Amino acid sequence: MPATSTRTIRIGCGMGFAGDRIDPSVELAERGGLDFLFFEGLAERTLAASHGARSRDPRAGFNPMFRRRMEAVLPGCRAAGTRIITNMGAANPAGAGEAMAALARDGGFQGLRIAVVEGDDVTAALDPGLIAMETGKPLSAVSRRMIAANAYLGGDVIAEALAEGADVVITGRTADPSLVVGPLAHAFGWRFDDWPMLAAGTLVGHLLECSAQITGGYFADPGVKDVPDVAYVGYPLAEVTAAGDAVITKLDRTGGCVTALTCKEQLIYEVHDPAAYKTPDVVADFSRATIDEIAPDRVRVGGARGLQRPDQLKVTVGFDGGLLAEAEISYAGPGAAARARLATAIVRERMTNLHRCTEEIRFDLIGLRALHGTALPATGESSDVRVRAAMRTDDRRIAETLLWEVEALWVAGPAGGGGVRGHITPSVTTQSVLIDRALVTPRITMLTA
Repeated sequence: MPATSTRTIRIGCGMGFAGDRIDPSVELAERGGLDFLFFEGLAERTLAASHGARSRDPRAGFNPMFRRRMEAVLPGCRAAGTRIITNMGAANPAGAGEAMAALARDGGFQGLRIAVVEGDDVTAALDPGLIAMETGKPLSAVSRRMIAANAYLGGDVIAEALAEGADVVITGRTADPSLVVGPLAHAFGWRFDDWPMLAAGTLVGHLLECSAQITGGYFADPGVKDVPDVAYVGYPLAEVTAAGDAVITKLDRTGGCVTALTCKEQLIYEVHDPAAYKTPDVVADFSRATIDEIAPDRVRVGGARGLQRPDQLKVTVGFDGGLLAEAEISYAGPGAAARARLATAIVRERMTNLHRCTEEIRFDLIGLRALHGTALPATGESSDVRVRAAMRTDDRRIAETLLWEVEALWVAGPAGGGGVRGHITPSVTTQSVLIDRALVTPRITMLTA
């Protein structure tokens, strides 16, 4: 698509996190008349976990639902001329690119051009003396093995890939709104030092990036914020002009709603300072953003201002978090809460004094008529509770012991325990640092199906 300043660009969000639904994105691909469809699915912990998956299998490390998702939307996108942008490459964009090429060939879409964007992995360049934003301490103070470190790339490399003719752009760690800034900058010819335009694109990207959060999904609160047909909530799209003005909407015949309130909630979501929202592309000021309902499910947004982009890029550093052991058991009927508290005391006593466990164990008592909801009045007090015990450890034997001790409550008491479940999974922890932009060099590899 050549750069233009006259047409309105339609861009939709098909995914707002790694485990998002697929059917709404298929509707966007088939009925949206989109220029671009983007998929955002890379939370910080998701990326760290992806590195862990790749360490166990070099062919893994990209979103495990990538193939299924792309198979579902590719026919509609190709029929409509819609180009796809996604950060589902996670820890292995090259692997995702090869998978995309293979499924395109298998689906009869030979000639599909796929841009793989790498360079966000800065593990080799990371200084352990850098100060973590969360703790104020150097990374070297973390006692666990570092898995990987990934810098947030911006929209410029996405725009470059599109300019090279990519039908699909697959990245690793890219800032969420940059998945929109890149296509808009390419389509309209925006320069990457045009801070007002980049801020406008960032506003649109930030509003769209969490899929159904802006179309009523996460917004829904029965009796307070009622949302129609939320079981089939549609995913959002934006109609954007070269001046950066946009209308946020959704497809007709889909559930949910787009209102000033849904847009305002999303506007401040995960934004520490609305007057200085830092991304790799720009420092965006949303403090004077305008949000106006112009028709049902159509909200006009604009008014973002921009300052020069930061000299540093944020980096997510993932660490091996050891094993996470979780075990649960339920108690029901009169005295359920007291028996649940006794159960936690028993497990704590045995883990500490019999098994010599030195790890911290977290106990939670969870309950809201989960077992006997139909037998109680709506205003009745909960008479069932679920005990959850959780522990992070490097010792698999002690992790297994926690699960064993909770299961033993079934017959060792207290009375009435049931529904025992337990599992042990690898875990990750993350911290964030800032590094000089000059240390990060994005690169594009073009594949053809």
